[in-house]
Amino acid sequence: MNAPVATPALADGLIEAAREAVRLPAGSRVIAAMSGGVDSTVTAALLAAAGYEVVGITLQLYDHGAAVRSKRACCAGQDIYDARAAAEALGVAHYVLDYESRFREQVIEDFADAYLRGETPIPCVRCNQTVKFRDLLDVARDLGAAALATGHYVRRAEGPAGAELHRAADAARDQSYFLFATTAEQLEYLRFPLGGLPKPAVRAAATALGLSVADKPDSQDICFVPEGRYTTVIDRLRPQGAEPGDIVHLDGRVLGRHAGVTRYTIGQRRGLNVAVGDPLFVVRIDAAARQVIVGPREALLTPALTLKETNWIGDLENLEAACDAGRPVLARVRSTREPVPGRLAVVDDAPAVIFAAPEEGVAPGQACALYAPESPTRLLGGGFIAGSLP
Repeated sequence: MNAPVATPALADGLIEAAREAVRLPAGSRVIAAMSGGVDSTVTAALLAAAGYEVVGITLQLYDHGAAVRSKRACCAGQDIYDARAAAEALGVAHYVLDYESRFREQVIEDFADAYLRGETPIPCVRCNQTVKFRDLLDVARDLGAAALATGHYVRRAEGPAGAELHRAADAARDQSYFLFATTAEQLEYLRFPLGGLPKPAVRAAATALGLSVADKPDSQDICFVPEGRYTTVIDRLRPQGAEPGDIVHLDGRVLGRHAGVTRYTIGQRRGLNVAVGDPLFVVRIDAAARQVIVGPREALLTPALTLKETNWIGDLENLEAACDAGRPVLARVRSTREPVPGRLAVVDDAPAVIFAAPEEGVAPGQACALYAPESPTRLLGGGFIAGSLP
C-alpha cells in the first residue's frame, strides 16, 4: 500500500476525524500529553486546528543525561525540547512537569522488584496506569480541561452503557494491550484522536501541517533503558538479582549455573549455555531458590492463568460477576500476539482465564488483556498475570 500523500485535503480530513474522536464543543480546553514524538505532536496539532483550546503538557520522567544519547526513547532530553518547540510553533500553552521522583517510585522501582521476583514486567502499562492516566489526568482536571488527549493508537467509542475502549483501526499499531488498566471513570475523560488512523497517515499529516518532527523515529526502547540493556538498571537498583544459582531441568537435573535470575524470562531460549541434545526453554523461575527451570517447548503450554491487579470495563457489573458467569473472552497474553479464545473463572479464589486450547509462554508479570468475542475489538479490561496452571 502506498503511503498517503501529504496534502491540505488530507490534513483537513484528519482534522475532521479529530473532531469526531473528541466530540466536544469548539473552544473546549483539552490537555494534550506531548512526549515530543510525532504521534503526540500530531495529536496536539490536530486538536488546535480543530478549534480546541489546547494546553500541552510534557512529563519529565527521568534524568536528561541518560536519555539524550538515545534517539529511540521518550520523555527526557531532546524530546522535551522538541515538545516545547512544537507547542511554540502551534501557538499553544505548554508546561513541563517534573515527575521524575514519582516515575522512579511507581515505575522504575516496580520494574526492578518484579524482575527480582522472577517476573517479566511491562513498565509501559505501569506508567499509563500511574503517572499518565492517574497523576496527569488529575492535573488536567485541575486546569479546568474538558478532556485529556494522548497519541495512543486506541479508539474510544460511546456504547449503550458509556464509553468503550476498542483496538486501533491499524492493527499493527494497536496499543490497547498496554491500556487494560484504564478505568471507566478515566475513559470518560480521555480522548485518542489517532486511534482510527494508520501510522503513514499520521506522518503525512505531520508533513502537511508543517511539523518539524514529521520524520522523527518512533520510540522503541523502554524509555529509562535507552540502550536496551535492562539488566544495567536492575543491577544498579537490586544488585542481589545478580547472585548466581542453578539452571535446573524439569526432571531435576542440574544442568549448569546462571549469573542471576533477572537475566531470564519465561520462554527464553538463547543465552542458557546448557545443552541436552534437544532445544531448551525457560519454563519457570524460582527467584527464592535462585533457580532457572528449563524444559522442552511443550512445557511452556498452559491451560489457564490467574490474574492480579485486575481492571474491568466490560458489560457485566464487575470482573467477579464475569468470572462467576464464566464469561467467554479473547485473551491476549503478549502484546505481539493475537487474542485467543477462553473463558473467565475463579481458581483458588483468584480470577482466572481458562484457555480453549493451551497457550504458550505465559509469563508472570506480563499483562493479560481481555476482549469481547462478540465484538473482538472491544477491550473488557484485564490484569497482570499472577501465575500459570500446569
